[in-house]
Amino acid sequence: MTRPEWAPEGIDISVPNAARMYDYSLGGFHNFAVDREMVEKVVAMAPNARQIGLANRAFLGRAVRHLVAGGVRQFLDVGSGIPTLASTHEVAQQADPRARVMYVDIDSVAVAHGRAILADNPNADVMLGDVRTPDDIVRDPAVSGLLDFTEPIAVLLIAVLHFVPDADDPAGIVRRFREAVKPGSFVVVSHGSPPPQREEDAEKVSSVYQRTSTPLHLRSADQIRALLAGLEIVEPGVVPVTDWHPEPDDAGTEQRPEVLAVVGRKP
Repeated sequence: MTRPEWAPEGIDISVPNAARMYDYSLGGFHNFAVDREMVEKVVAMAPNARQIGLANRAFLGRAVRHLVAGGVRQFLDVGSGIPTLASTHEVAQQADPRARVMYVDIDSVAVAHGRAILADNPNADVMLGDVRTPDDIVRDPAVSGLLDFTEPIAVLLIAVLHFVPDADDPAGIVRRFREAVKPGSFVVVSHGSPPPQREEDAEKVSSVYQRTSTPLHLRSADQIRALLAGLEIVEPGVVPVTDWHPEPDDAGTEQRPEVLAVVGRKP
């Protein structure tokens, strides 16, 4: 297998990775053949998989715009993947050029390309980090150098907690992020959930991800709501990503119960 020129040394290009799979699903090009092959396997089992990814990205954009309109100017995007194609900084800085965004991802390829993409953007940066160690993230000098923790911050956990098993305490992860930010801050979550009418498809997709470096852990709406204990849930609550403050252009968009969305505010 030939290593692309853009791929950093030390990256195993023989193992599929969720960040690069997501990039490919969104139409990006920072991915390897093994990632593309795995996405095609997922699509063969669940033909709407790409639409789910696009719906999730559309939710991210709506949530960021909603928060900027409410006065939030700082975003900590954990498990961000590769920051291309309507990513947080593009949406937030289009609404307000002063908005600051720190991306965090566990994938070295995502971080390397993020740094190249953001090289000329003084209000956005990316660092290598693991969502399972939130204290290390919020205490990192790169984060504190860009984000002001005396002002509200939106912590974005978009399509990342379903890669965290119960043994790693996803509720505790959210709690530690909540404790790190000041009142008036937000936690934004999208999370895979097994639709009752298509449990067999969900099991098939989960089995595919078991063969990647990031196995999938789907959770119900009640389980997802419980992850945000201690936060005030913003209306409309825990809903399919397509139903969270849809915009006029979203009229007629098919509901996507496979991924649920919820936003919590720290009182």
